[in-house]
Amino acid sequence: MSIKYQNLQGNHACALGAIAAGCRFFAGYPITPSSEIAERMSLELPKHEGVFIQMEDEIASMGAILGASMGGVKAMTATSGPGFSLKQENIGYAAGAEIPCVIANVMRGGPSTGMPTRPAQSDLMQARWGSHGGHPLIVITPGSVREIFDETVRAFQLSEKIRTPVIVLYDEVLGHLVETLPLSGAAHKITERKWADESPETFMPYAETTDLIPPMPRPGDGYRTHTTGLTHAEDGFPTQNPETVVKAMKRMLDKFELHQSEIESYETVCCEDAEVLVMTVGISARAAKHAVKTARQEGIKAGLFRPITLWPFPEKAFKKIISKVKTVVVPEMNTGQLSLEMERLCPKKTKIKSINRIDGEAIAPKEILSLLQSVAKK
Repeated sequence: MSIKYQNLQGNHACALGAIAAGCRFFAGYPITPSSEIAERMSLELPKHEGVFIQMEDEIASMGAILGASMGGVKAMTATSGPGFSLKQENIGYAAGAEIPCVIANVMRGGPSTGMPTRPAQSDLMQARWGSHGGHPLIVITPGSVREIFDETVRAFQLSEKIRTPVIVLYDEVLGHLVETLPLSGAAHKITERKWADESPETFMPYAETTDLIPPMPRPGDGYRTHTTGLTHAEDGFPTQNPETVVKAMKRMLDKFELHQSEIESYETVCCEDAEVLVMTVGISARAAKHAVKTARQEGIKAGLFRPITLWPFPEKAFKKIISKVKTVVVPEMNTGQLSLEMERLCPKKTKIKSINRIDGEAIAPKEILSLLQSVAKK
């Protein structure tokens, strides 16, 4: 049987992945370099009885998808750095109220409005720490057009199952990259969130369960529930009782640990005997993979560790590899955000070497290879 192929842009792959995962509501505001996601969703959603709304700004867009999600619909928005900043308050609300949703952030150069048409990896830390408080969420960093599609599907699966906002984070290069992919007619797993099915009289919207994920009340099923951004007890109403607060926060954070095997994802290349390890994400990882393979041909024991789930960082897997590594090379299109994380995770004896670009250009394989060669000589 002949296989049919299609040329697909990264941003379009994100939109199609959302549709395949069951997304039926999109609210957004145009912003380079993510606008193609909204454009494609505006075409695809009507075909699937979905709703597309262009909102007046990014804050309203984030609020709209939270309302849609609480109404029982899989919902998504997309943006870039400046718009992502505006969404942070509502992202924190979604984390605290445990509202499933997906946010795509196609990174561009900053600060401020920066370079809208040029790539960067400036939002790696904002994605994790941008909102207020110790909020839990998941950040996924795909590294190809194929992966943008697949990881957007997985973002919805995780969001719906674990009741959390999930951020799909990639750079402008991947967003506008066009790759040839096989057309697939295969159905993708549609993850349904856990709906409440007990008596409305005894229902507690944030009760602790064995999987630490409380069931959500389906609109129209007769459940009375209170949703707030304030710290709340199992009944959903605000509380400042220290013991109740600790219990509620611990459950909300522990559910990520309990479901770690589903959340965590990473790629390793030639890590078994690596003495120098490259750790990076996105388009920089594609350059790194080429550099590592070339370095291996030159007899340099180089390896690549690429987190696909960036946050929570796959610490256990990384620490198993890093115990034998002398040097970690961190290429990133910012001033050193992942390098800081490496300083936290690596043993004191491990040297950390950074490659940073903030000029709107992607890091080339030869830049990484040159540093690998320099490290090998010492």
